[in-house]
Amino acid sequence: MSTQTTSDIAWAAPVASGPLDAVVPVPGSKSLTNRYLLLAALAAEPTQLHRPLHSRDSALMVEALRALGVRVEHVDADGRPAADGPDLLIDPAPLRGPARVDCGLAGTVMRFVPPLAALADGTVTFDGDPQALKRPMGPIIEALRDLGAQVDDDGRGTLPFTVHGTGGLPGGVVTVDASASSQFVSGLLLIAPRLARGLDLRRVGPMPSQPHAAMTVEVLRERGVVVDVTLGDDGEPARWQVQPGPVAGGLVPVEPDLSNAGPFLAAALVAGGRVQVPDWPTRTSQAGDHLRDLLVQMGATVELSPAGLTVSGNGSIRPLDVDLHAAGELTPTIAALCTLADGPSRLRGVAHLRGHETDRLAALVTEITRLGGNARETADGLEIEPGQLHPARLETYHDHRMATFGAIVGLRVPGTEVVDVATTAKTLPDFTRMWTDMVATGRRG
Repeated sequence: MSTQTTSDIAWAAPVASGPLDAVVPVPGSKSLTNRYLLLAALAAEPTQLHRPLHSRDSALMVEALRALGVRVEHVDADGRPAADGPDLLIDPAPLRGPARVDCGLAGTVMRFVPPLAALADGTVTFDGDPQALKRPMGPIIEALRDLGAQVDDDGRGTLPFTVHGTGGLPGGVVTVDASASSQFVSGLLLIAPRLARGLDLRRVGPMPSQPHAAMTVEVLRERGVVVDVTLGDDGEPARWQVQPGPVAGGLVPVEPDLSNAGPFLAAALVAGGRVQVPDWPTRTSQAGDHLRDLLVQMGATVELSPAGLTVSGNGSIRPLDVDLHAAGELTPTIAALCTLADGPSRLRGVAHLRGHETDRLAALVTEITRLGGNARETADGLEIEPGQLHPARLETYHDHRMATFGAIVGLRVPGTEVVDVATTAKTLPDFTRMWTDMVATGRRG
């Protein structure tokens, strides 16, 4: 496993010296923010996103839209221009090139914006971070070609490539292999209302992280788009029929990011005590909501109230045998808890994590082993057994969730260091301050 990092400076993960008693507000959902941003670019009227996420991934999406001619500006809660305003006002405009889009390492940018670029008038070139050039893009490229778009690439099915937009696409029937990512489905669905004949999208192969595709359907429907979903023989959505029509704008509130809340809630199991995340929705399409059941299985007490979601623990962590196919993004958080658990665990259904920001399964095995734990890859996941853990300098591989994995383990393992913790800026720019403040609530004396 490569140990490339962007910095030799390591962050000393704080140790919990007593049970926690913390309230941790979490910023807006990255998944929702970037979906709302793209739909706002296609809307028939301006859209104001209330309390969206401000992070590297969302900034990359904003810059991509600006490159295509969309006006995006910061405003206050009343919609008045403000350089540091918490809200975003998106004023749609005719999409145009030539343009160059930096995808960074953001899957939502590299999978959602190319379909949008096919609706632009002009050429749009896509590139990204070195690690992004390894992430699979073939299914979205082939689907766009099947819909009539011209896409030039080097045949590897990855970044970089160029989309030659002609101002629109006819739409119709298209098939996509979603086995590597549900984002291939979402990226096509998001532009479907603007296709002349709409879209009849059919999936082949299994689809990981199905809740993310369901989230896309939900945000489309919220904006007035007609979407019909048909289940396949496996009981999962296999066909989406989207009618052409206008996309509504208006004021759109953004839920907190429930997956980003995961490490903070997990801390209550590791250190004991309680951690509360305010504004947890009673109904949501976010995969992070699976945390409620997963943490209970691992020994937590979980309460959802008008105040938010509160997780309480006593420092004991039960092992887990679970299929995380629908919530793969939670795997590093759950793996950290399994590393500290009272017995062996098995995480299944997450083979697709080999194609995320890094090969997360290989990275987790490497770092758990570095700590003195026992872990091995299976065909579709991980087997983790407790070991005699010791201080270690953990690599992050430019992956924000590997950084938070290290922070969780560090609550119990003194001397744990996390290299390039700044990679958390991808979705949670203020992570280290938030984490340190939470841990400080557990200090005795």
